[in-house]
Amino acid sequence: MTADRPPPSGWRLWVAGARPRTLPAAVVPVAVGTGAAVGLVPGGLIWWRAVAALVVALALQVATNFANDYSDGIRGTDDDARRVGPVRLVGQGLARPGAVKRAAFAAFGVAGVAGLALAVAVGPELLVVGALSIAAGWFYTGGPRPYGYAGFGEAFVFTFFGVVATAGSAYVQTGALDGLALGASVPVGFLATALLVVNNLRDIPGDTEVGKRTLAVRLGDRRTRILYVALLVGAFVLVPLVAGLGGRPAGAVALVAVLLAQRPVVAVLGGARGPALIAVLSDTGRVQLAFGLLLAAGLALGG
Repeated sequence: MTADRPPPSGWRLWVAGARPRTLPAAVVPVAVGTGAAVGLVPGGLIWWRAVAALVVALALQVATNFANDYSDGIRGTDDDARRVGPVRLVGQGLARPGAVKRAAFAAFGVAGVAGLALAVAVGPELLVVGALSIAAGWFYTGGPRPYGYAGFGEAFVFTFFGVVATAGSAYVQTGALDGLALGASVPVGFLATALLVVNNLRDIPGDTEVGKRTLAVRLGDRRTRILYVALLVGAFVLVPLVAGLGGRPAGAVALVAVLLAQRPVVAVLGGARGPALIAVLSDTGRVQLAFGLLLAAGLALGG
C-alpha cells in the first residue's frame, strides 16, 4: 500500500492480502496447457478437469501469498516502515499471524481437495506433484531455512507456475506429457518469473536491510533490471519456435501482446524505483495475461 492510502478493512483486507495482481501467474499456465491439449483428447476436452486444475493453481497462488505474508511477518522482514507495495497483513499489524496462517492452510486445503479429485481421475502421480507444490509454496519463506531468502524463488516460480502448471494442465487431459505443452511452459514460466523479479527489484532496499538474500539482492539493481527485460524478450522470442515446431502456427498470435510490454520495459530500463515499480508489476501481469490467453487460444485453434 502507498503511504497516503489507508489499508482496506473487512473482507477487502483479505482480498488485498491474497494479492490479486499475482493471479495471472495461476490462470495463464492452466489456459495454455489446456489449449495445447486440444485435439489430443478423444471426444474433446474434459472440462471439469480444466476447472479443477484452475482451482488448484489459483488456490496454490493464494496460499503461497498468505504463507509468505505470515512467515515474513513473524520474522520481522515485512516491517511497514521498510516496505512499499501490496498490503502486508502481519507485517503491518492488520491481522493476527494465526489468522493469516489459517488462511494459508485453508487455501492449501482447497488446492489439495481439487488435486485429489484429479488424482482419482488421472493417476496417483498427481498426489506427488501436489505435495511437492504445497511444500514449495510453504517453504518459500517458511521453515527454518526458507529458500526464497537464499535467492531460489525465481527457480520455484519458473518450475511450478511455468513447467509444472502448464504441462500438468495438459497432462490431466491427455494422461501423458506432451512436447507442445512442455515447450509452451517455458515462455509461460519466463513471464511468471518476471513478476517475481520486478517485485524483488522493488524490495531490494528493504530486503538488503533485513538480510533477505533474494536473487535481486544477489544480482544487484542493474543486473536485475537486465534479467527482467531478458525474461520478457525471451518469452516473445520463443513464441514462433513453440508454435512452429509444435505444429500450431496460430499460437504466434501471442506476439500481439508485445504491444503491452513496451511500457513496463521502458520503466524498468529507465530506472523506476519503489512505488513506481508497483505500476510495472501491474503492467507485467497484464502482459502475462494477454500473452497467455492469446497463446492458449492460438494453440487451441490449431489443435
